[in-house]
Amino acid sequence: MNFSRLANHGSRRPASLLLASLWLLPLLAAARAPLVILTDFGTQDGAVSAMKGVAYGVSQDLLISDLSHENPSIFDGAYRLLQTEQFWPEGTVFVAVVDPGVGTKRLSVVLKTRTGRYFVGPDNGLLSLVAERDGIEGLRQIDERVNRRPGSDDSHTFHGRDVFAYTGARLAAGVIGFEQVGPPLPPQSLITIAYTKPARVGSKVTGIVPVLDVQFGNVWTNIPKSMFDELHVGLGASLHIRISHDGKLVDETRAPYQRTFGEVAVGQPLVYINSLLNVAVALNQQNYAAAHKIESGPDWTIEIGTN
Repeated sequence: MNFSRLANHGSRRPASLLLASLWLLPLLAAARAPLVILTDFGTQDGAVSAMKGVAYGVSQDLLISDLSHENPSIFDGAYRLLQTEQFWPEGTVFVAVVDPGVGTKRLSVVLKTRTGRYFVGPDNGLLSLVAERDGIEGLRQIDERVNRRPGSDDSHTFHGRDVFAYTGARLAAGVIGFEQVGPPLPPQSLITIAYTKPARVGSKVTGIVPVLDVQFGNVWTNIPKSMFDELHVGLGASLHIRISHDGKLVDETRAPYQRTFGEVAVGQPLVYINSLLNVAVALNQQNYAAAHKIESGPDWTIEIGTN
């Protein structure tokens, strides 16, 4: 018996299977790219469900998740994207819809960041905070002659369903590649949102209140821990906090710098570093924002100092 011939014969089948598996890998990976949805819609009506239905109509193998809904402004939506997208794997497709200009001449785009994630939505500033942090690998206008839900040409007020969810699903499922989204746009053409960058001046740091930790009323800032550390504040040290809206002082208080909420008495304020490694202000087991009438957005500024 020729065992070498048997061995060679037997090795052909695994090799062919291996080659077939390697050929399928890109398709399988594309089909499993997560699709993550952010909107300003509520969940009481059917808008979010309709978007998911359109996406599943493209591929029932998609992995669809909600980022957040009921975002009250473009800036809120932009910050929630910034807050969350970094924890999703490379290749994830985000469909973002906070779109007061729906149906107007504002562009529908797909942004690819240098971190390898995709963002589908209106070009109205919603994608600009992510682009600023992660960099722009490419920017394309959605070609709605191809990448629009069939039969939706007469619908002008729900691009979230008809354009963004449909295009995002096609991209996540591997039906189209990034180059097939539509014509390229200059990266510098992406519309941005103006806001005050964090800064350190002497013994204080300044920034904005981009969003609230809405479930608990903690006041988040855009001041990074690295900048706050330049003040050389020790744990337990008392800090002077001033929060203003449109330049008018709304709140002024003092609070210690602590690692976490339970290090002060219930109802007492503290300054801490939040989960994004930015400075924040809270009341232990109570709602700081409600108690001090604080809201959020680019027109809400905060100053924290050692004096």
